[in-house]
Amino acid sequence: MTGDFGRALPRLDVPPPGPASRAFAERLAAVESRNVTFLAEDWPIFWSEAEGSNVRDVDGNVYIDVTSAFGVAFLGHRPHALVSALEHEALIHGMGDIHPPARKLELLERLASIAPFAGAKTVLANTGSEAVETALKTASVATGRPGLLAFEGGYHGLTMGSLSVTERAHFRAPFSPQSYEGVHFLPFPAFGREPSAAEVLHLAERAFETGGPNGDPIGALIIEPVQARGGARLAEPGFMAALSELAHRNGVLVIADEIFSGLGRCGAWFASERVGLVPDVVCVGKTLGAGLPISACIARPEVMDAWPASTGEAIHTSTFLGHPLACGAGLRALGAIDEDRLDERAETAGHHLMTALGEALGTHPFVREIRGLGLLLGIELRGGADGAGAGMGVAVARRLLQRGIIAQPAGDRGEVLELTPPVVITTEQCAYTVDAIREVLGELV
Repeated sequence: MTGDFGRALPRLDVPPPGPASRAFAERLAAVESRNVTFLAEDWPIFWSEAEGSNVRDVDGNVYIDVTSAFGVAFLGHRPHALVSALEHEALIHGMGDIHPPARKLELLERLASIAPFAGAKTVLANTGSEAVETALKTASVATGRPGLLAFEGGYHGLTMGSLSVTERAHFRAPFSPQSYEGVHFLPFPAFGREPSAAEVLHLAERAFETGGPNGDPIGALIIEPVQARGGARLAEPGFMAALSELAHRNGVLVIADEIFSGLGRCGAWFASERVGLVPDVVCVGKTLGAGLPISACIARPEVMDAWPASTGEAIHTSTFLGHPLACGAGLRALGAIDEDRLDERAETAGHHLMTALGEALGTHPFVREIRGLGLLLGIELRGGADGAGAGMGVAVARRLLQRGIIAQPAGDRGEVLELTPPVVITTEQCAYTVDAIREVLGELV
């Protein structure tokens, strides 16, 4: 291992998962629903410590994490912003919608100052799914039209409301009898693929005219500026701007799901700014808490003011809304992004990583495309049992773990290897990662 923990290259004392991780897996199987954690001979490792871009497991192995733990650790694991929040906050809990912590107000004001529209108003929550739930409810009360438009490949969460706009059958099928049936799904016009942006816009216009599958008139659409779990997919240039204009012309609200892409990761406060999307509602999370659970649904004032005033009992709230520790972490995270220009650093680091991947893998027979924005990158793979790459991202991620790289598959068929590292990842760690991916793909040829 070279350098300090946080900026180190991998060091594997035992082949992962080591004996301690294997023992933990046996214990976990006895107490957790078998649906939650995938357990196999070569998976998972159990974490004991993390800092910067590094993770140490319970066997003492050190890894480079190029997932940022589902995108959360954009600032790095155990960032100063989070440590400071934990050390200096005087409140552990508050009464967010009754007697609010002061930190809640401060965070709301800070979010209003960075929002992509003036006078923004916000509802805080704890998870990305909750922020999406709030956005969907907000759209319903603001428009009076319950129907929704969403996109294939999109991922918005797994609670019942957010699941209704998450298209993937793997998540939806077991709960389809309970799901809202007024969501019209359209193809996502990925750059360089069929259908074209023009064709999808035509389908959207028809959907606005006819309503959802159950006939409900459409009041809102929800879209990720960059599809994250869908495989770092970008739409054809000009599509997001044209979709926004079409929606607004038809009185349809635009919800930007920026849970993953927002707050610096894609080279700007909001990826919407970079791709031309003009939202009325924005959902953020992941990066916001720097590791503590907090999210937010931010909306134009005229949209959010469609909610009735509280008469002492809010009709949408939660016990941990405005949690003071999480709000303190959020304030410090936003301050770090601003003061350290982390959005610009993400753009530069992402460009360098994309260039290195292109030079190392651009002509590889298993690589179909390398794409992304800022530090939200994906390597789409082909080959495998079906020849189209299904499961290839999974196979590569499992082999990378043996080289000390924590990576994550993406895409509806697991055909993408997704790279969403912390912004503090070093040049040496990036180079090691690229070499490891090249070596693993070489083994699969």
